[in-house]
Amino acid sequence: MSVESIIGAWVATGLTLFIFSFLYRDNPLFKLAEHLYVGVSVGYTIVKTYDTVLVHLIWKPIVENHEWTLLIPVFIGTLMLARYVPNVAWLSRYAFAFIVGVGAGLAIPRTISSFILKQVEDTIRPLLVMVPGQGASFTWDLLNPASGLNTIIILIGVSSVLFYFFFSVEHAGPGKAVARTGIFFLMIAFGAAFGYTVMARMSLLIGRLTDLIGYADASYGRPTLWLALVTVGALVFLSRRVKPQPPQEG
Repeated sequence: MSVESIIGAWVATGLTLFIFSFLYRDNPLFKLAEHLYVGVSVGYTIVKTYDTVLVHLIWKPIVENHEWTLLIPVFIGTLMLARYVPNVAWLSRYAFAFIVGVGAGLAIPRTISSFILKQVEDTIRPLLVMVPGQGASFTWDLLNPASGLNTIIILIGVSSVLFYFFFSVEHAGPGKAVARTGIFFLMIAFGAAFGYTVMARMSLLIGRLTDLIGYADASYGRPTLWLALVTVGALVFLSRRVKPQPPQEG
């Protein structure tokens, strides 16, 4: 086992246990791990941005490959820094206008395609599927997204949800049943989204617990066991530390 792997195991285990110490209450150990995480993340982002953008996308293409057209975006990006100089701060408006315009021009077609056209495409699927040699066929397989039964469910769900948000008509009588059906589909969608978020967080938790179990091996020096004792001892010491009493007014 290399020294780098052992040091990395001890650091990862210690920071993980410090983060978990927040389950007890807010404490200096958690704040230390939190500040280290934020600081390292910001430092990594700055270094990675410098290496990727400035070196590989600007410096090397211009100096080594003589791609002089890249000076145009460099000039536009430099204009953004003019905002820090009060006398020429108005120049930064051209850079921001260009970035917002290009960004909107790229984002609007993608948004329309992803959130409108694709949604419409999923709601206008045919109920019957033409099967060679059998003619029109209606499939009842729920596991097949293109089945006729799923098409009916999607049609009912989309129609009822749209009707629920149509407030120009009172939701009474048959309309009330349709609106309640829309609420039912909305709750399913929100529940699925919440469940997906919970499972994503659970996967992170499982990853950290897996590392803690793996680093309890003797080949790493058992950092999980030793640092767990240190963390618990530190929390006990911090909880029993006498807090200074505020001065009493005489």
